[in-house]
Amino acid sequence: MNKTVPQFTVDPSWPKPLPENWMLGQCAGIAVDSHDNIWVAHRPNSLDAVEAGAAQVPPTSECCVPAPPVLCFDPEGNVIHTFGGIGVIDPWPRREHGVYVDLDDHIWVGGNGVDAEGRGDNMVVKFDLDGKLLLVLGEPGETGGSNDTRLLGQTAGIHVVDADNEVYLADGYVNRRIIVFDATTGAYKRHWGAYGERPHDDALPPYDPSQPAIRSFRSAVHSVQVARDGLVYAADRANCRVQVFQKDGTYVTEAFIRRETLGAGSAWDMELSTDPEQQFLYVADGANFKVWILDRKSLEVVGSFGRGGRQVGQFEWVHNLAADSKGNLYTAEVNNGKRIQKFTSR
Repeated sequence: MNKTVPQFTVDPSWPKPLPENWMLGQCAGIAVDSHDNIWVAHRPNSLDAVEAGAAQVPPTSECCVPAPPVLCFDPEGNVIHTFGGIGVIDPWPRREHGVYVDLDDHIWVGGNGVDAEGRGDNMVVKFDLDGKLLLVLGEPGETGGSNDTRLLGQTAGIHVVDADNEVYLADGYVNRRIIVFDATTGAYKRHWGAYGERPHDDALPPYDPSQPAIRSFRSAVHSVQVARDGLVYAADRANCRVQVFQKDGTYVTEAFIRRETLGAGSAWDMELSTDPEQQFLYVADGANFKVWILDRKSLEVVGSFGRGGRQVGQFEWVHNLAADSKGNLYTAEVNNGKRIQKFTSR
């Protein structure tokens, strides 16, 4: 079947200006719920004293104050709900990383912060819309390695398969695995590493694109997505690849994306197209400042959009992306990007 590669045009009017003198910090998570509302997790602590002058003691300027760490926008770009934060909800990650909203409107938030003693967030928290704590996966400040069945290692990505009542975690910055838990009780289900093998925490050689691919995920295992047909996609960021598995962890295949990319790598986040067959896989590439479009069946790159820059439609460390029911894409940027954008499907 012939496929028309999706085309996208940036919407410069989205989102609407934030209320309450708020400013966004590094935007490290974005998700679309079943109502086509867009949820964003940003890092209030990433704003410097100039950007958050009104929050200094005493204030140094009239602008601005950090926005609440999780904001919900309606499809028109208006803030309709805010959520979370240290001192508001406990426990809360020190450094936000990833957000997901399941079909029951439960909010899942992860973190990859580290305190002064070197203890990581190492948790994923689940709440209802009223802020009631429903579940904590992992334990703040504690990690047990890539084969521990209870503790996490700075999880980077979250995906809930509602039909199975399971939550998949890309775990993550310290650990090197995909791990699955019961989405209600938090009971451990299974985990696996690269190629579906048992993960390890041994020292790895430096990434070298001229050498054969190593049989281990490399920090960070940054994103996980599960398609309607049951295939599981893992973004092995610094290895510049996406690996595909069955739900039980059986390895299926892999594809490399801009394999010569060094540093942080090219496979940052993923989203599936919203057509019935989910024909395309979108891959956010923060290092190369663009979004790749892959044919999901062949994993061949068939298109891309974006380039480096701070103008509308350009990217500065595009970190996450999400799609609504109409096929529009929403992107979130970290580092100095500190913004979200909407790209309308044409």
